Amino acid sequence: MNINDYRPKFDNVIEHLSGELAGLRTNRATPALIENISVVAYEESDALPLQQLASISVPEARQLLVEPWDKSTLKPIEKALDASDLGLSIANEGSCLRITMPLMTDEIKQKIIRVLHSKLEDARISLRNQREKIKDDIIKQEKDKNISEDERFNLIEDLDSMIREYNDKVKEMGDKKESEINA
Repeated sequence: MNINDYRPKFDNVIEHLSGELAGLRTNRATPALIENISVVAYEESDALPLQQLASISVPEARQLLVEPWDKSTLKPIEKALDASDLGLSIANEGSCLRITMPLMTDEIKQKIIRVLHSKLEDARISLRNQREKIKDDIIKQEKDKNISEDERFNLIEDLDSMIREYNDKVKEMGDKKESEINA
């Protein structure tokens, strides 16, 4: 039994967190902020992420330009963006949407930081849950006489070391994002 075999499970948590953090607003415009907003573009169809309906570009530091591939989806996209609670200013230019991000007030920054901390805590909880599953597996291996008591202690020690490493990654990602929000 090798603890490193479980690394992909922890990497998945970090990858998910990375995607979640990309969607948090900073003072700079980024397509990741809106690309996963769900849009019901066609009647009788499921909601699709915006990135599947339009190209998203960044013409200026605080602006996004959304150009739908099918012009009939412009209104539903505008409606979905308006419904999002990102506080964006949306201008319909006929064939595209120009989205301007207002300057962030201290109140908005604090709200986003609270969301950030919540997402970081969710990631830590996921890591802890993965740790518990793996630890239970190690204990089961010992009960089934597949590993010795010493091996169990060593494996759990290695597991705890790996968890500290991943928790440090979560903290580092959170600190970096918080500094971007406060910039």
